[in-house]
Amino acid sequence: MRRLGSVQQKIACVFQTEVKEEQSRKRDCQQFQVVATENVNPVALEANVHCALATEKLDGTCCYVTVYKGQPYLWARLDRKPTKQAEKRFKKYQHSHRSSKGFTWSVEEDFKTVPETWTPAHRVKHQNGHPVPDEHGHIPGWVPVEKDNKQYCWHSAVVDHEAGAALVLRPSADDEDVLEIAAVPLAHLMEQTLELIGTNINGNPYGLGSKKQPVHCLVSHGSVRIRDPPPVDFQQLRSWFQESPEGRVEGIVWHCNDGTLVKVHRHHLGLRWPDGGTSLADRSVVVHVDGTTGEYDDSRDLFTRVSTLSGRRFSRLRDIQFDS
Repeated sequence: MRRLGSVQQKIACVFQTEVKEEQSRKRDCQQFQVVATENVNPVALEANVHCALATEKLDGTCCYVTVYKGQPYLWARLDRKPTKQAEKRFKKYQHSHRSSKGFTWSVEEDFKTVPETWTPAHRVKHQNGHPVPDEHGHIPGWVPVEKDNKQYCWHSAVVDHEAGAALVLRPSADDEDVLEIAAVPLAHLMEQTLELIGTNINGNPYGLGSKKQPVHCLVSHGSVRIRDPPPVDFQQLRSWFQESPEGRVEGIVWHCNDGTLVKVHRHHLGLRWPDGGTSLADRSVVVHVDGTTGEYDDSRDLFTRVSTLSGRRFSRLRDIQFDS
């Protein structure tokens, strides 16, 4: 079985963590929280995190672009998860041991079936020919986003495999403070991971679109830089998240020079997310999606609707709306 997603590596917390016996803010049915201490993780120090590039951690769902059926294709994140019975057994062990270390899985019997096209991510370890679950009891992987699969309709909305393009939100080449939505060739996104954000994803913290006129787009991981980031210090980071307009983000991912990635999420610091408006939603955006070539001829198609806004600039990302 081919393994995909070499760039989708495991990301450590920038701080050392500890376990508290409180209901997790992030994972249902997890009766403990993993919280940051004030000590910087040695992994981050070894990678020289203080000189790393700080980027915004986006709240959406992970995607990946690689080859399928001989062409660049969008893949959706799909973790293979345990059955209810196996999950119950795992949670019981995890609660009593306050860790998942030592738990024994039977991948053939304990896990739900996945589509034939499902492929484990590159970082997944294998044992006796079977993928090994991570500490959360999941096996990360990918499935190609095919148009007739209703489960991935919002993924399908941002990609046109016939035109070989995807709707991407990114900083403008002319002014990094301004965002742009562009139709980017999938060939230019090969072997990248991206975040799908929008109206019907994770409660839409960025306020994109509406039920009647949903808006979704892809954002390449690492593309939205944190302008003037705070030092890697627990108290200064916590204050930045609470007080700075730029701190209205889900978290930070630092890209170190040696390729190491480290992160911090607001919940690591005991902070809520979302908590009011978001920094991304308040940034101005210009639309550059050319619809004059006739590739997008379905009036219900997101590409078609976005192309009607080409050349328009909105003072805030969350203000994007289509003419009636």
